[in-house]
Amino acid sequence: METADVAVIGAGIVGMSTAYALTQAAPGTTVTVLDKEDGPARHQTGRNSGVIHSGIYYRPGSLKARYATQGAAEMVKFCTAHDIPHRVTGKLIVATEREELPRLHALVQRGRENGIPVRELGAAQIEEYEPHVTGLAAIHVGTTGIVDYTAVTRTLARLATETGSARIRYGTQVRAIHRDGAAVIVEPTTGPPVRARAVVNCAGLHSDRIARLTGDAQDVRIVPFRGEYYELVPARRGLVRGLVYPVPDPAFPFLGVHLTLGIDGGVHVGPNAVPALAREGYRRRTVRPRDVADTVTFPGTWRIARKHWRYETSEIHRSLSKRAFTASVRRLLPEVTPDDLTPAPAGVRAQAVLRDGTLVDDFLFAGSGPFVHVLNAPSPAATASLPIGREVARRALAAVGIGAVSSGP
Repeated sequence: METADVAVIGAGIVGMSTAYALTQAAPGTTVTVLDKEDGPARHQTGRNSGVIHSGIYYRPGSLKARYATQGAAEMVKFCTAHDIPHRVTGKLIVATEREELPRLHALVQRGRENGIPVRELGAAQIEEYEPHVTGLAAIHVGTTGIVDYTAVTRTLARLATETGSARIRYGTQVRAIHRDGAAVIVEPTTGPPVRARAVVNCAGLHSDRIARLTGDAQDVRIVPFRGEYYELVPARRGLVRGLVYPVPDPAFPFLGVHLTLGIDGGVHVGPNAVPALAREGYRRRTVRPRDVADTVTFPGTWRIARKHWRYETSEIHRSLSKRAFTASVRRLLPEVTPDDLTPAPAGVRAQAVLRDGTLVDDFLFAGSGPFVHVLNAPSPAATASLPIGREVARRALAAVGIGAVSSGP
């Protein structure tokens, strides 16, 4: 049996940031990271649009607001220090209809409350930043950027293991967790069990299942939403210089179809957000009966459906109709045609839902005793991963009585 002070389940960016933070905060603390895949960042981390979010969208004082604004600055510094490709591009949030103008103004106020510099633009000023984008008004957020989060995750893994006190076991799926006195035994499908003093659950799309193995989080369920992307064909990439977003609908935790310049020079368009029939359902035809059953037997799912059916109907329509998807893009970028868009890999958002149908809007940490669960960490978790990792590490170290993580990077 392998022994460790802390076992971390999940090798996405949050899990690797936690492992790194543990080795930095308490040198000599032994850490074992377990992941069922053959490498890091295989799911949410490696299947997003690579944006370093500013934090402008999030309720002042919330964990998302605090960690995203702090994390954006730290991410740029981290990437600079470790030669990870990144760019601070800035972004536009564009109102294309009059009813969006009050929401745009509210974002300006929220940005200022969160300490984020924003510039308000009239219709004519949008062209200074994006000559092919049209709208009634916009705001420019200068602290937004782009990065390769898979490269960040690999770097965190390297830094953690270089200390000599952390190891990573890929291809190792957790099947059972049980207490043994003061210790916790984590039983994988392959390789030896891990005897740990604390267990950190950063399993993303499967975080609720891992929590239930410990007896926790009975009233939380991960409901997967597939985010489907297109990208601009190479000849049309010049239509976009940076990042262009619509004004989001505050009633739903998704940002709408937007345009994102990638670190590789490509331009992603999307995502929409449609219910997935598998937690790793990156294709429409992927169906996992267990995942479907987990979703449809949870009372919160039906409460979401009753509340948001109109929104989801439009999302599904865009998923099934390229012409409808293009029409949503043309609100921001009128020159786009269906021929300018080619399919790109999809992602799946691990959205935590409560039994009463509440879509969890903030990062959600839970657990007691030797268990720390990260139950809701969708976007902007990659941006916020460094401060999230320190917070999770602090909780894990407190559980084993080793010490506390400093508040700095």
